[in-house]
Amino acid sequence: MVLSDYTYVFVIGTFFAMLDAYNNGANDVANAWATSVSSRSISYRQAMIFGTIFEMLGAITVGARTADTIKNGIIPHEAFQGNAGVQMLAFTCALAAASSWVMWCTRHSAHVSSTYTLISAVAGVGVATVGASQVQWGWNGGQGLGAIFAGLGMAPAIAACFGAIIFMLIKLVVHMRKNPIPWAIWTAPFFFLVAATVCTLSIVYKGSPNLGLKKKPAWYIAAVTMGTGGGVCLLSALFFVPWAHARVIKRDGSIKWFHVFMGPLLWSRPYPADADRAVALVPDYAVVQHDPDLNDIGSPDTIVASPTMEALPKAAQVNEKSVSAAEAQVDYKLLLAQAEEKFHAKLRKGRGPLAWAMRTLHENPMQAGEIYEIKNIKILLKRIPCMIVVGALYGLHYDIHAAQSGIHGTPEGDRMERVYSHAKKYPNEVEHTYSFIQILTACTASFAHGANDIGNSVGPWAVLYGAWKTGNAAESEADVAVWQLAVLSATISLGLITYGYNIMKVMGNKITYHSPSRGCSMEMGAAITVLIFSQYKLPVSTSMCITGATVGVGLCNGTFKAVNWQRVGLLVIAWIMTIPIAGTLGGVTMGLVLNAPHFS
Repeated sequence: MVLSDYTYVFVIGTFFAMLDAYNNGANDVANAWATSVSSRSISYRQAMIFGTIFEMLGAITVGARTADTIKNGIIPHEAFQGNAGVQMLAFTCALAAASSWVMWCTRHSAHVSSTYTLISAVAGVGVATVGASQVQWGWNGGQGLGAIFAGLGMAPAIAACFGAIIFMLIKLVVHMRKNPIPWAIWTAPFFFLVAATVCTLSIVYKGSPNLGLKKKPAWYIAAVTMGTGGGVCLLSALFFVPWAHARVIKRDGSIKWFHVFMGPLLWSRPYPADADRAVALVPDYAVVQHDPDLNDIGSPDTIVASPTMEALPKAAQVNEKSVSAAEAQVDYKLLLAQAEEKFHAKLRKGRGPLAWAMRTLHENPMQAGEIYEIKNIKILLKRIPCMIVVGALYGLHYDIHAAQSGIHGTPEGDRMERVYSHAKKYPNEVEHTYSFIQILTACTASFAHGANDIGNSVGPWAVLYGAWKTGNAAESEADVAVWQLAVLSATISLGLITYGYNIMKVMGNKITYHSPSRGCSMEMGAAITVLIFSQYKLPVSTSMCITGATVGVGLCNGTFKAVNWQRVGLLVIAWIMTIPIAGTLGGVTMGLVLNAPHFS
């Protein structure tokens, strides 16, 4: 083989590397922001903006400049014996298997870890390439498959404990007081201190491969961490507390966000004349199951009357129970279709490119007959640009909260209503304080994710690029160019913006009731767990940790009924099935390609 023979492998591998990065954004990053969106600390569009900024900032500024050529040391580098072609095929097949499985799971709203998927796919490729005996099945210093299984079980449980501890601290210090609003404001600097310290450690130990902070002595890391946390605590005491006091307790309607820079000067600001009658200027953080705007749309014109039983398949002997079950299934699907069409009707009545595209699609359906008929070709030419616009913008307008809480009248909607009824609702003025802390933790998590987890996609791609460029197998570490980090971080952001809603709609409130105080506890609990596992070099998924922390905080409501165990069970099944399925896909693909007939 000469260099040009590798080009087609490099092109295919590049495609799957970008698809893997896209899926990473649509799956892992979307799950990281689902908690903040579910808590209503930040809107979906704001989450997309902040997520994009901090993901790319973390990846480009402090992202890995070198990447392990064999993900987590599962396949010994010597196994390739310097064969660049086999090495490129191995990584291409691993990326193809991982990206395909994650894409399928995302399409069906089943959250899985892209990190675990790629590791499993690499293991399968290793079996097909060098044999099962060469794959690191044991612990291997925290980098073998044994450590993967250990992290899969331990990380969510530990995150649940940390999340519950932090929320119980907030609950005891603030929520259980007779007048919790002043307590929430006066204790805010302490929780800013905790959040900033955890966030700083996240950057030091999980998101700083290019800063070299891990090589610094312990006293240096402690000084930087405590100094940052203390600085944020001091700034919140000087600026945030006076601003929140004027906004929430004084109920000053003239207070704007930029007044926070006035800091201590706000203490001398007098109470407004109508303070006793004014309403605190805070959002409503309650989870609702109804969108009042949808009630005004009316019955969608594309939904016909409920199908009768005559339209269903008839059997020779059908008992009354099976008929009732069939009717219930038809009614359930009809409710889902009606809800979706009402939402689409609302979007069509709006302004902007998405409303135009959806109106055009609605008014120009495909006609009867084959697609190559002239009338359908003309319609298709109108629909294709609109389909592209809808694909790019639909996620930014998706009703995440309605999807999470379930459609009213359906079994899922009723189940979520029962789950929410077991969670105590705290005053909006109290929750408002913790929304700022949650935004801080979410932005830091995105920064650390962009700096660290970008290696999941850029590592294999760097190997492919190096082998294609030089014609030699990459060494144990491959150099990563800044442009590669920029391209894949942009692809991650694209996945978050265009397809992240598919994971967000099943996370957060789909598991338990969310609020800012609960959400910041979940995110800090997950971050602490990731830090601990990073210290022992154990592979761990941030997404699995945030899911475990969500369950732990949900249990703090005092009953198992406050958690949707059906959704939790489906998530756990998806996590477990990822390892054998991704491994099998990678191994079978590599085996077929490597042993396919060829002509020299």
